Amino acid sequence: MPILWILAVAVFAVIIVQSVIYFVAVKRNAAGADMSQAEVNRSFRAGAVAAIGPSLAVVLVSIALLPLFGTPPVLVRVGLIGSAATEVASASIAAGTMGAQLGDASYTQDVFLVALFAMSLSGAGWMLGTLILTPVLTKGSDKLSRVNPALMAIVPSSALLAAFATLTVTEIPKSMVHIAALLASAAAMAVCLSIAKAFSVSWLREWALGIAIVAGLGCAYVAHSAGLGAA
Repeated sequence: MPILWILAVAVFAVIIVQSVIYFVAVKRNAAGADMSQAEVNRSFRAGAVAAIGPSLAVVLVSIALLPLFGTPPVLVRVGLIGSAATEVASASIAAGTMGAQLGDASYTQDVFLVALFAMSLSGAGWMLGTLILTPVLTKGSDKLSRVNPALMAIVPSSALLAAFATLTVTEIPKSMVHIAALLASAAAMAVCLSIAKAFSVSWLREWALGIAIVAGLGCAYVAHSAGLGAA
């Protein structure tokens, strides 16, 4: 078990170093993107607020997975990937190949080792894909920006909008609770942005996503307590 803790600390040390490098690089190259240091700081604050909701979800999932995998593996796997469904699915498939199930008497140390290895392989694909494709996409974006700068300004925003739209659409058929949370968070976001624009409240624009997340969570709790079933 001390070895697992050492590996977990090493992984988080790498994450911290990468974060520091990223922050320093952004500060140094802000002028090249026509951003002032004040705009950079506002972007960092907005990103920190936006991370509150997903971080809380990861923490709750981590607590639920502790009895199955222990603290060090949960810190490493969920801390890197952040998807409990992916990790549990990988571990379940790996345990099934050995005729075992997660959490029961057949879940031995050997099964745990195989499950942990399977989770690591599952996450390695994403990391290798990012490592290989990022330079390729960077070269493509550079060429596109030289050919049509206006198009390059639209493509990232369109991709981000499409990603969030896809995530939103997949949640709608699940239940009325999901629909209620979606409508509440959308309404809260619209109200916050409208107030921020009308009264020039810049900090409200930064906190709008966090407020929308809290509104969605609150509405989901109320809807669930009211007994809204599956759609």
